Amino acid sequence: MSDYAVTPRSEDFSAWYNEIVVKSDLVDSPERTPVRGCMIIKPYGYEIWEGIRNGLDQRFKATGHQNAYFPLFIPMSFLQKEADHVEGFAPELAVVTHGGGKELEEPYVVRPTSETIIGDAMSRWIQSYRDLPLLLNQWANVVRWEKRTRPFLRTSEFLWQEGHTAHATFDDAQAETMQMLDIYADFAINEAAIPVIKGQKSDQERFAGAHASYTIEAMMGDGKALQAGTSHNLGQNFAKAFDITYTDVNNEPQHCWTTSWGVSTRMIGAIIMAHGDDKGLRLPPRLAPIQAVVVPIWKNESEAAVVLPVAQELAAKLREAGVRLHIDTREGLSPGFKYNDWEMRGVPMRVEVGPKDVQNGTAAIARRDIPGREGKQFVEQSLVVARVLTLLDEVQAGLLQQATAFRDSHLHEVVGDYDRFTEIVRGGEWALTWFSGEAEAEAKIKEDCQAVSRCFPLEQPYAGQSGPCIVTGKPATRMAYFAKAY
Repeated sequence: MSDYAVTPRSEDFSAWYNEIVVKSDLVDSPERTPVRGCMIIKPYGYEIWEGIRNGLDQRFKATGHQNAYFPLFIPMSFLQKEADHVEGFAPELAVVTHGGGKELEEPYVVRPTSETIIGDAMSRWIQSYRDLPLLLNQWANVVRWEKRTRPFLRTSEFLWQEGHTAHATFDDAQAETMQMLDIYADFAINEAAIPVIKGQKSDQERFAGAHASYTIEAMMGDGKALQAGTSHNLGQNFAKAFDITYTDVNNEPQHCWTTSWGVSTRMIGAIIMAHGDDKGLRLPPRLAPIQAVVVPIWKNESEAAVVLPVAQELAAKLREAGVRLHIDTREGLSPGFKYNDWEMRGVPMRVEVGPKDVQNGTAAIARRDIPGREGKQFVEQSLVVARVLTLLDEVQAGLLQQATAFRDSHLHEVVGDYDRFTEIVRGGEWALTWFSGEAEAEAKIKEDCQAVSRCFPLEQPYAGQSGPCIVTGKPATRMAYFAKAY
């Protein structure tokens, strides 16, 4: 197998993914990483995360949120204050019992999430209704001790942002919860080019300690679902556990209503699996660290002397136009090797300049999203900048269109036919069906299909109507998506 050959997606999607993340230079090989289940994210992979971070951070700040930072270590007693919360996270906790050569008086948990320690701070910072709403966000790492890990999708340590807010009323908290879900969906669709379904989690799948959990669900290239972001209305559960109170306009004490919401480096995994092909990554231009690469082509020094100045001039003009660009002047490597290298890395656009191009005053532009000759065109050098800018927009839209068409072709509506329902879900596709939400019904589906509900979509196809629950046959007022998931 050559340096850029990978297991075909259609043959073994899991093997394809594991090879892609290493060969595209996103992470160090997991086998070489000294800490089991953790990632070493290489610069190219981290640049993608920076693009995600910057895009979301701008949206957060535009809606009034401020960044802060809280300790990595959380007293064990904090988690124990909210019963559902500690029970939900207990199997994943990493606990510190010794420090400085001595046993600690109280164990510390390495941050799995920060509702408790931020709730403790909120209880001191909030006194009056004038202090509300309190809108915080934290960019941090978290630790959840996973048994089976895969880079970006599920690791023992990962990077994320976690928003935490406090409000005077339930309605205010609910509005915040839905606003952040909308922000996540907007980012996924318009920046990552991933179509997502907004919905509410079932009681069995909601966040530990939450009043209600909402999600954006994305379909990956193998048909499985990926929870790409979540937003939780925590009700007053954490406010009561940590005494987060305020005095209202009548000088009466009231408990706050709080929310939390987060997106992690899992979004990188979503981008890989939603768009990648057998040649490697296909990055949406708005998040690609390198949007275009200029590849000058020469066989000897005399050709280089002619080609390189033209390539450098084109590169300078593209940079001036705001294109994130790299010029590949590596020696001793064939043009074909360079093409394969940049295709593996998912660079959306390649500009080729050789001796004949210099002579003709042209350059070749190749699109990553359309393989072969169909994706290549020759344009006058004076038109390269304008053409690249146009094509970058076309690639962004094209990736979203392709991902949407793939998703929609694998969604199926099923009413009252449990055998058909299980056939669809077992076959790796999504089924939309009437569902009561009962724990026993969800448990049966999990046992029969190795799948759970992904969400009750916010956009219900038969709003105001009811139908038979796929398991119990009882009247259900909402439909839910079911699918196998990461």
